[in-house]
Amino acid sequence: MEERGNISIHTENIFPIIKKFLYSDHEIFLRELVSNAVDATQKLKSLSSMGEFKGDLGELKVVVSVDKDARTITIADNGIGMTAEEIKKYINQIAFSGATEFVERYKDSAGDKSQIIGQFGLGFYSAFMVADRVEIVTKSYQEGTEAAHWTCDGSTEFAIAPAHKETRGSNVILNVAQDSEEFLEPARIRTILTKYCKFLPVPVEFEGEIINNPNPIWTKQPSELTDEDYKNFYKELYPFSEAPLFWIHLNVDYPFNLTGILYFPKIKNEFEMQRNKIQLYSRQVFITDEVKDVVPEFLMLLHGIIDSPDIPLNVSRSFLQADSAVKKINTYITKKVADKLAEIFRKDRETFEKNWDDINVFVKYGMLSDDKFYEKAKDFVLLQNTEGKFYTLEEYKAQTQANQTNKSEQLVLLYTTDADKQHAYVEAAVNRGYDVLKLDSLIDSHFIGLLEQKLEETTLKRVDSETIDKLVEKDENKESVLNDGEKEDLKKVYEQAINNQHMTVEVAPLAPDDAPVVITLPEFMRRMKDMSRTGGGGMMFMGDMPDTYNVTINANHTLNQRILKAKDDNKERIARQAFDLALLSQNMLSGSALTAFVKRSVDLIDKE
Repeated sequence: MEERGNISIHTENIFPIIKKFLYSDHEIFLRELVSNAVDATQKLKSLSSMGEFKGDLGELKVVVSVDKDARTITIADNGIGMTAEEIKKYINQIAFSGATEFVERYKDSAGDKSQIIGQFGLGFYSAFMVADRVEIVTKSYQEGTEAAHWTCDGSTEFAIAPAHKETRGSNVILNVAQDSEEFLEPARIRTILTKYCKFLPVPVEFEGEIINNPNPIWTKQPSELTDEDYKNFYKELYPFSEAPLFWIHLNVDYPFNLTGILYFPKIKNEFEMQRNKIQLYSRQVFITDEVKDVVPEFLMLLHGIIDSPDIPLNVSRSFLQADSAVKKINTYITKKVADKLAEIFRKDRETFEKNWDDINVFVKYGMLSDDKFYEKAKDFVLLQNTEGKFYTLEEYKAQTQANQTNKSEQLVLLYTTDADKQHAYVEAAVNRGYDVLKLDSLIDSHFIGLLEQKLEETTLKRVDSETIDKLVEKDENKESVLNDGEKEDLKKVYEQAINNQHMTVEVAPLAPDDAPVVITLPEFMRRMKDMSRTGGGGMMFMGDMPDTYNVTINANHTLNQRILKAKDDNKERIARQAFDLALLSQNMLSGSALTAFVKRSVDLIDKE
C-alpha cells in the first residue's frame, strides 16, 4: 500500500534554494550521490567485519548508468540499503535548526555560502538541481524486510510504496529536467566521475568500465611503497609532467587526521606559479583544488594530494571554512616540508645541491613568507658563487670573514644578478681574491633584503655598483701616478667629453690593470629599481626616475695618462672613446651614440 506524506523541512521554499544557491556548480550532484552510495557500501563492509552481517558481500561496487531515451541517470549500489522506515528517517526529514532563518537569508541572494556549515544532510537533495523527479528503489540488508520505492517531484510531497527488488542496496534514479540535458551525455558523466570519484574507496563502474583507483598510494603506509610507486602515481596525476624531484608522504592521526603526498616538481629558476596543482580530498572524495587556506602560500608550487576528513567544509563541500583545524594543518605541512628538506640536505648534500636550481624558489619564498620556516631553512638554504660552489649561510659568512678585511664592522657580500653582463666587474673582484655570489632568480631581489635583515652586521652589494675597493670598503691607500692638479684636469676633460648631468665623475687610483673607465649604478638606486620592476615595496615610482651613474676614472691607467699628454683637440675625443667603451661593456651604448663610436673608432685606427 502506498503511503503519502510531507518532507519535514519546516518550509516549502528549501528546494529552490538548494537548486539555485546551495551548490554553485550543478555537476556536484553526481559526486554527492556516488559518495552516498560508497558510504552505504562501506557501512555494509563494516557490519560484516563486526559480525553483524553474516551474508555474502559479493562484488561490492557502485554502478552509474545513463539512459538517454528514458532521460534518466541511475546510481546503483549493493550496500546497506534502507527499509521504508529508514527512508522516512533519513530522506524525508531534513532536520536542522534555524531553517526558516536560513531561507530568509538566502532566498534573494547567494550570500556568503562559505558560512553554511555542512551539517544539514542536504547532499542527497542536490539531485534536484538536475532532476524534476527523483526515485529511490531500495532493499535493506536485514533479513525479512521488503523493498521500498520512494518518489518525489521536487516539492515537499513524497510517495513511498512497496517495491520488487531481489538484491540488497539502493538505486537512485534521476529523471533529468529539460534544463539539465547536458547530463544525459555519457561523455559529460564520465568527465564528472573522473574529476570527483577518481580515488573513491569502492569501485565505480560506468559503461562497463571501472573508472577509479580504490586504493591510491596515499592510503598506504610508506613502508609498503617503492620509489617507482610514488613516481607512477605522480604520472597518473600529471601525465605530461617531468618526473618529480622528491616527495613527502603525509600521515598523521593526531590532533587531526591527514594523509597525502606532496611532490616537488622541477621548476628551475622561473616563477612557474602554477596554482591548483594540489588537490584536496575528504575520505578519497575530491573536494577542490583551491587549497590556499590549507597549504601555505609558498608551498602552492608543490603538486600532489591532501586528504583529510577534519577540514571543515560548507554544505556544498567546495569552499573551505576558516578555523583552527585548518591553521593547525597549515602549520603541520610547513613543518613536514622543512623537516624533509633538512633531512635530504643532511643525508645527501650532493643530491640537494644538484636539485638546488629546482627547489631554491620554494625555500627562498618560504623563508620570505614564514618566520618559522626561515628558522629551519637557514641551516640548509644554499648560496652559490660564480664558480658553481655551494655554501650554507654560516659557511659563506665564515669564508668571507676570513678573506675580507675592511674598515667597518660590516661584512660585505658581493653578488651578481647576471654573470655574463657583469663579467668585467666579477672578474675584477675575483682577480683581487674576492668571492661573488650568483643571485639571479626573480625572487632574489627580495631574498637579498631578507638576508640583510636577518644576518647581523652583513650587507650585500652588487658587484657592479661601485669600484671593487669601495665595495668592500678596503683601505689600501693606493698611490696615484697623477698629482692632485693632474687629477682635476683629467676630471674636467671627462666631464666635458661626457656632458651628462646624470653621470657623476671622479678620479681614483685603481689598479693599473683595471679598466680606464668604470661605470657603476649605486646599490641603493639599482635595488630600488629592481624592486619597482617586481612590484615590491610600493616603489613603482622609481621606474620613472632617471638613472644616476658613478663614472670612476682610473688615475693609474696608461690611457688616462696619455689623455693628459694629448693635444687639446684630441683630449676630449679620446676620453669620449674610453667612456663609450665602458658604456659598450655594460650594453648601454645604442642609437646615434653607437654610430658615433664606430666612426670614431675607425678614425682612431686609421690614424695609427
